[in-house]
Amino acid sequence: MSVEAKICGLSTPETVDAAVRFGARFVGFVTFPKSPRHISTETLRALAARVPLTVGKVGLFVDADDALIEERVAAGELDMLQLHGNETPDRVAALREHIGVPIMKAIKVATPQDVERGIVAYGDVADRLMFDAAEGTLPGGNAKAFDWTILSGRKIPLPWFLAGGLTSENVAEAVRVTGARAVDVSSGVEETRGVKSIDKIRAFLDRVKAL
Repeated sequence: MSVEAKICGLSTPETVDAAVRFGARFVGFVTFPKSPRHISTETLRALAARVPLTVGKVGLFVDADDALIEERVAAGELDMLQLHGNETPDRVAALREHIGVPIMKAIKVATPQDVERGIVAYGDVADRLMFDAAEGTLPGGNAKAFDWTILSGRKIPLPWFLAGGLTSENVAEAVRVTGARAVDVSSGVEETRGVKSIDKIRAFLDRVKAL
């Protein structure tokens, strides 16, 4: 089956170009000052300009206000928002209407109940969901995986991404267990925290393309 890949937390021209060249369907840019992957508005504008129309540009936000989101969407001509904080269903619905681009809501998963609660809360207000590991010091990019069998055989009523601790070595097994049709990686393609590796980006995308 065909699986889409998103490379998140990109911060340099070289790694953006690598993600595009090696077949990423989406690239992600982080707006969260506490993250080592956070970039300025000026950097976002420059990096996003390198991305072709065939590749989706996703902005990651954590409980951000409207003004910041508007600034970043305009600077990066973003195609999707990824909300990785404690945004309520009402907040997601309001942003979806106000900003006018699709929204993906991240769901932190530790138990099967987390998945069910996420679907019930956000299934009618988000365009996509992302299931990520609950464990970690940051909202995402913690190199932590959750128990993939939680998603095995589960019917998800809207498109979704699998995230959390994915690497080129385990992504095939993760897809096999969960049935994911889209995967997201950040720390799994880094040399050190926040510093992406072109070789690891290529290895991950090559492995996804082979699925």
